[in-house]
Amino acid sequence: MTTTPQQPQQPPAPVEAAPLIERIGGRAVIETVVDDFYARVEADAELRAIFPADRGSGREKQKFFMEQWLGGEPRYSERFGHPRLRRRHFPFRIDERAAGRWLHHMTSAFRAANIGERELQEIVAGLGPLAHHMVNAGEDVPREPLGDARLT
Repeated sequence: MTTTPQQPQQPPAPVEAAPLIERIGGRAVIETVVDDFYARVEADAELRAIFPADRGSGREKQKFFMEQWLGGEPRYSERFGHPRLRRRHFPFRIDERAAGRWLHHMTSAFRAANIGERELQEIVAGLGPLAHHMVNAGEDVPREPLGDARLT
């Protein structure tokens, strides 16, 4: 009797991971994180000086952006068009130190929201390069504010 060698079984197809926004708790967590972040900015005179006096609009935009960036609804782009974050930050003179402080406060706000360590590391891995991409001090860039301009 001849036996046919068995074919190795294929591992099950990987289950697609849920979007990061869902893994950390959704929109409510983003709202908590951004509110906490802005409280930290308020307590940091050096970083606060870079932000506009009226931080209400920026806070809302930050919530929309973070939700979208973490895989949620594209509420930011629906309202303001393409994020073009670097261009939108030209009015603010951002140096490496400010980028680092921003990243520290945002990381601390996410950590305070008690999200999982894996998710936190994933978020910080994306936010680090993003924060340092905003550095524009010493560059000849247009400094006029864009306000709520829709960019394409």
